[in-house]
Amino acid sequence: MKIGFIGLGNMGGPMAANLSAAGHDVTGFDLVTPCPEGVAKADNAQAAAQGADVVITMLPNGAILRSVAAEIIPVMAKGSCFLDCSTVDVESARAVADQAQVAGLLAVDAPVSGGIGGASAGTLTFMAGGTDEGFAMVAPLFNIMGQKAVHCGESGAGQSAKICNNMILGVTMIATCEAFAMADKLGLDRQKMFDVVSTSSGSSWSMNTYCPAPGIGPQSPADNGYNPGFAAELMLKDLGLSQQAAENIDADTPMGALAKALYAEFVENEGGRGQDFSAMLPRFEKRGRTS
Repeated sequence: MKIGFIGLGNMGGPMAANLSAAGHDVTGFDLVTPCPEGVAKADNAQAAAQGADVVITMLPNGAILRSVAAEIIPVMAKGSCFLDCSTVDVESARAVADQAQVAGLLAVDAPVSGGIGGASAGTLTFMAGGTDEGFAMVAPLFNIMGQKAVHCGESGAGQSAKICNNMILGVTMIATCEAFAMADKLGLDRQKMFDVVSTSSGSSWSMNTYCPAPGIGPQSPADNGYNPGFAAELMLKDLGLSQQAAENIDADTPMGALAKALYAEFVENEGGRGQDFSAMLPRFEKRGRTS
């Protein structure tokens, strides 16, 4: 396919490079980041989108997505597909999909899970919303950029799945960090704690796969000074999206709201910006009951 790729940062750059390495003709555009090897450079977003079979966007937020969509939809060929892999609010995803469909385009919202490592390795998971026709068109690209893609429903369903997933992730990571910090004060060896919990009813992805305790379990950002695989400020963004959606639909999410408040405090006031979201563990280590 001829692919336009807009947004070549930590996630988009490796994804575009993997598509190019698989033999697709990829033209990219980013305001700041240079194109990776194998990706041709466009002078602007419209130039990247013109003549493309699929245009992929990986952008920071819904406002920027809406702005880019307004630029590129008018120049995209009828029957081509607008594939947005950003994590944005559900309303923006649906609005952009509606605009694309009015213009005679297919539209798929497909945020990802797997972080920078997954983007580089081509092992991302895609949560997709859109028509069956749109999903079928971009499914071969998902197979290159990731290891799994789930068609979750109509437009907006991909974003809905992503924010629900990451609300669970934010809550379970906080609980895992709290438990390790408490185990330390109880005098429980961290390895013993992991050996029990990882095979018992307290097991979770945060414990078993992405353990926040250095030297425990599989390799994780905790073993690299908490340099981010998934930055704390990105977790805060996703928790904010989950609570925005919860307010819009009148859903009671007290744990999600508390997780958002804790990550906001960590990122904005406690030096957490630029650290992995699992760096909540050293944060709790330093605190007492009344901190």
